[in-house]
Amino acid sequence: MFRGEGVPERERFECWRELVGRTRDSEVTSDHCDDFRAEMRRLELGPVTLLRTSFPPTRFQRTERRVRRSDLGVFHLTLLLDGGFALTRDTGPTETFGPGNLHMLDSSHPFDLRAFGSRAQAPAERRIEAVGVDFPTALLPLPPHRVHELLGRGFSSREGACALLSEFLVGLDRQAAALGPVETPRLGGIVVDLVAAWLARELDAEAAVPDDTRQRALVENVRAFVGRNLHDPELTPAVIAAAHHISVSYLHRLFTRQSGGETVAAFVRRRRLERARRDLADPALRDLPVHAVATRCGLPRAAEFSRAFKTAYGLSPSEHRRQALAGGAGG
Repeated sequence: MFRGEGVPERERFECWRELVGRTRDSEVTSDHCDDFRAEMRRLELGPVTLLRTSFPPTRFQRTERRVRRSDLGVFHLTLLLDGGFALTRDTGPTETFGPGNLHMLDSSHPFDLRAFGSRAQAPAERRIEAVGVDFPTALLPLPPHRVHELLGRGFSSREGACALLSEFLVGLDRQAAALGPVETPRLGGIVVDLVAAWLARELDAEAAVPDDTRQRALVENVRAFVGRNLHDPELTPAVIAAAHHISVSYLHRLFTRQSGGETVAAFVRRRRLERARRDLADPALRDLPVHAVATRCGLPRAAEFSRAFKTAYGLSPSEHRRQALAGGAGG
């Protein structure tokens, strides 16, 4: 984790530029380099690198000369959260991206990317907020010439497979501090699977994606769907299967195989209890009755919820809330 405040003012820009350059080699310039207030989190997921950064307006140029001198063969995928990008590739037109847009570049091709802050902010306060991933081009199981068709284009993170990928990246960033060394390589593989599924959908080339990649992406889609619909007490395996246009038996077989033996129903139950546990410990929800918290999590039967919660955590819901809120007050 890099925070500019912890680095001498004259060294901030160089430190940040060095971190970016480890996977995104380019000529980086900024009018703010004398007082460069930036933050960056790097998370290594096996061969995949997750980057979450906040920085003032900056320009990134990867020239033909730089490509010839050094090319790691890496895809750069970026989800813009705030601010704007203006991207020029080769001799083509300049593309502009705003918050919620996702685009991908290839280190083997030159580009000129200008990052600017939100126009709603005062010039001195303008910043760019983005999350991205870098991974070797060899990992993507799609024909390179087809992928090239999509490079540099902007895609909405609110639609289809792109939405699932974007949601997963933002979730990874939020959970970065809690991730251990055993699970991070697996998560890197999931990122590449989701990228492959998204690009294949855009190219109408899903048959080119290996079966295991499609299956892993489908399971992540199921997990995301469950997360969005935990409040619904009718969230059953049949409903989940229908939403993904597959049979219940195939859903059971695929999910269990990709989830270390955990069934879909067990996953839904665990996620509901985890959310209820979190909400019961939230001071902002302290006046919400326990049964109302459970209902919000798709568990409307109070007695069943209480039994399941105590079995999972060794405390009743009320005892957990009391201890969690008392601990927060004491801290």
